[in-house]
Amino acid sequence: MTINKELTKGSMALLVLSVLAEEEMYGYQMIGEINRRSDNVFRMKEGTLYPILHAMVAEGLLESYDAKSETGRDRKYYRITATGSLQLKLRREEWQVFTGAVNSVIGEGM
Repeated sequence: MTINKELTKGSMALLVLSVLAEEEMYGYQMIGEINRRSDNVFRMKEGTLYPILHAMVAEGLLESYDAKSETGRDRKYYRITATGSLQLKLRREEWQVFTGAVNSVIGEGM
């Protein structure tokens, strides 16, 4: 099933913070991990991801650094900061409230 872009727009930062809380990654690796974990429901593209990453770095939620990948290619890696970890905790709580409210309105298990 294809999910409307408007529904996913607000959740992409939460997804990025969630995967980076577990492991430092480069952009394409994040895309693959988010796709894999969502069974390809979230088919994020580079043009969507990189503006999110740049904004999160500017906000102090992420840090970036250059390093060689396991294949020897130069890559820009991203890691979550302490501020990003706090923001992730808050966004997860917000998500629980939001999804609980939506399910109350539309009926759970539909």
